[in-house]
Amino acid sequence: MERALRLSAQGLFDRQVAELCEVSIGAVQKWRTGARRAHEDEDLRRHHSCPRCHGRDLDHVAYAHLLGLYLGDGHIVRCRKEVFQLSLFCGDGWPGLIEEAGQTMAQTMPTSSVSRRQRKGCTEVKSYSKHWVCLFPQHGPGMKHQREIKLADWQQEIVEAHPGMFARGLFHSDGFRGMNYVRRALPSGVRWYEYPRYHFKNESRDILALCCEALDLLGVAWRFNNRNELSVAKREAVELLDLYVGPKY
Repeated sequence: MERALRLSAQGLFDRQVAELCEVSIGAVQKWRTGARRAHEDEDLRRHHSCPRCHGRDLDHVAYAHLLGLYLGDGHIVRCRKEVFQLSLFCGDGWPGLIEEAGQTMAQTMPTSSVSRRQRKGCTEVKSYSKHWVCLFPQHGPGMKHQREIKLADWQQEIVEAHPGMFARGLFHSDGFRGMNYVRRALPSGVRWYEYPRYHFKNESRDILALCCEALDLLGVAWRFNNRNELSVAKREAVELLDLYVGPKY
């Protein structure tokens, strides 16, 4: 490469330099313009992009949100070689959620592209990286509710600093905000009351516990409706959670 650059500096055409150095014209052009070095720098940046392995800065707000989305309705699978695919499945009725999932995924791992794939009734938002498993040590074989789900110390610190974004990810993936209708028989006749409330349903007791902890950090009152479902129904609690979560859109 150094010889080719010297010959180019002397005024030789790329074809002449290629013939003298016995390389392709494309290689000479890349050396002369710096395109190859830029490509090499990009490869280096991509291979040293993990906050856990290489100390790259991690967007804690985006990660707290992505962690909630992953625990609620995401998974990681191994692809070719050592590359892993992180997938989030979002209902097609919530285009805002699909867009937000892609954004938070890109903010968490900016060196990896994000793509979408249409599935039956939903959109798969996915990204490939060697380091998704570094950011999500909860990854493992089998369903999440069939194995222990415990946050690492560094994950716990992020969730405690941003419980609202973590709760947003959980409720937008495996929960919802809807209206509850109550029928009351009064002396004056039957009356119907309606009020908003949140539900979060998950088969993993560990993930349910993490959701409860996040709500406690926010000061949001909650209770269990069933063994695998919790709700937030008190007016003050719903209004507070609206500041962080809100309905899907």
